[in-house]
This record gives sequence, structure tokens and C-alpha cells, in this order.
Amino acid sequence: MSRLLFLNLPVADLAASRAFFAQLGFDFDEKFCDEGAACMVVSDQAYVMLLQRDRFADFVTRPVADAAKETALTACVSAASREEVDSLYAAAEAAGATAVKDPQDYGFMYQRSFHDLDGHHWEIAWMDPVAVEKGPAEFAADAA
Repeated sequence: MSRLLFLNLPVADLAASRAFFAQLGFDFDEKFCDEGAACMVVSDQAYVMLLQRDRFADFVTRPVADAAKETALTACVSAASREEVDSLYAAAEAAGATAVKDPQDYGFMYQRSFHDLDGHHWEIAWMDPVAVEKGPAEFAADAA
């Protein structure tokens, strides 16, 4: 069974967040956008709902966390190559993102991470297709 993924994120300024992610090349499904929400398309099976903080609060029972102070999750988006990881990271930085840590290179996987305008932790990762198929342990054993 194929499942859809909807990640809901609270944002302080919906227009600014939408512009930020548009600069990274993401499109939006206008059928699910309004003054309090923007539906960012990651793939045909994954979407990020950017919700004004008060709109997000309507869906939860606990206080809305301040992502600038605490980390509740990390969101990772795949890239087709190491170069695309760097390109997307550069676009995020140019759009106002802040670096989380230095690039991580594990040989079979390469990733960069940033905080978006609201402080949410994002990662962009490329993984060797053989490592995806075999898993990191078998990939490393074959490389040895």
C-alpha cells in the first residue's frame, strides 16, 4: 500500500515561509492553500502543510512549540546528487536559512542541514543508490 505523507509545520509568517520554500524550488498545491495554510509539494506522495501558528494550534492539544528554541523533529528531503544537496543548501542559505552543522559525508550518504525562517530543522540528503538498495552495512561490506 502506498501512503501519502503530510507534515504540518507551524509558521509565524505564512507569506515569508512560502516565499522561502519557493526559492528552494518547491511548488504549492493551490487547492489546499488559503490565508492560513500553504500546501508545499515535496513529491507526489509527500506534502508539507505550512500553517499559521494559530491555525496549527487548532489541530493540536498541547502548546505549540517554538522551533527557534527547541527541536521537535527534523525533516529530511532527498536530493539526486551531492551537487544537488549543495545547490539546495545554497538556495536555502540565500533565502535566509541558517546553518545547523557542517556538511556530513558518510561516503554512502552526504547531507547538509539548516534551520528555516521559523527555526525548523531541515536536512537535504543524497544516498548512493546501491546503499539504498542494499542498506548501509552491506554497502560498506561490499566496498571493503
